[in-house]
Amino acid sequence: MLNIFTLANGRLFQEEIESLEELSRFQPIWVDLESPTLEEKRWVKQYYGLSIPEDAMAEDIEESARFYEEDNGELHIRSDFLIADDEEPRTVRVAFILNLVNDTLKSKGVLFSIHDEDLPVFRLLRMRARRMPGLISDAKEVLLKLFDGDAEYSADTLEDIYDELEQASKLVLSGDVTDALAGEVLGAIARQEDLNGRIRRNAMDTRRAVSFMMRSRMLNAEQFEEARQILRDLDSLDSHTAFLFDKINFLMDATVGFININQNKIIKIFSVASVALLPPTLVASLYGMNLHFPEIAWLGKLGYPYVLGLMIASALVPMWYFRKRGWLK
Repeated sequence: MLNIFTLANGRLFQEEIESLEELSRFQPIWVDLESPTLEEKRWVKQYYGLSIPEDAMAEDIEESARFYEEDNGELHIRSDFLIADDEEPRTVRVAFILNLVNDTLKSKGVLFSIHDEDLPVFRLLRMRARRMPGLISDAKEVLLKLFDGDAEYSADTLEDIYDELEQASKLVLSGDVTDALAGEVLGAIARQEDLNGRIRRNAMDTRRAVSFMMRSRMLNAEQFEEARQILRDLDSLDSHTAFLFDKINFLMDATVGFININQNKIIKIFSVASVALLPPTLVASLYGMNLHFPEIAWLGKLGYPYVLGLMIASALVPMWYFRKRGWLK
């Protein structure tokens, strides 16, 4: 899908392109390619003179090669954007190519973005730019707003993690934690830990991209200050992610502790049963050796009930003692 964005009266307008001839009707500041076909890449190369690198979406590219400037002045930035999906949270690689002087359009600056799927940050920027006049002024501003939206999206996701962990805390600290409930809590905690780690990595990646833009000296004074504010927002996320990691570790330890308590209760039952049955076993062993005991000979026919009663009494006395000490609770 090939979309171009133009500025009109301070607002950003989107147009979906379906043919090469349509490109000549617009002067965009942002050209967005979502899962582009070979034909759409050919249109971009033919009209804008831009060759999209084959490794633009590669995940295994060296970190040092993700931010660089071509001899013709094109700035290449490959950055990851977060998708906080409940079922499968992930990051999506986006390749940006910023052409500050486009001879074809005789305009200053066009931003090209290439990615495999639609992103929440991109949708948020499109909505805001349509409703808020003056939000976007040029291609560099589009890129800054995308990184600013990425930081804001990460902050919103952290708030959702806080809420999820709060619910897990209520379940764990209620005191009545069964093994089934503990399994559910551990699964929820593990998902939030994975998402928190992705946010931390995403914030680091965005910080590097914004720092590269600042070092390239392409930003004016107002945009430079905006980039510094983005970096401050990203720095503030680090303390929250660190706190969440500590909270996750606490809940994990507490949940595992309740699992151990439940297991100890089961082991205690076997321990009490084995100790309580030891005296009856000893009585049965003694009187089952066919030895001539005087009390058996004296009791005669009552010897058998005497042995059974002695076995029952030898089992009840330890149980009474355990109950008195509170070990059966």
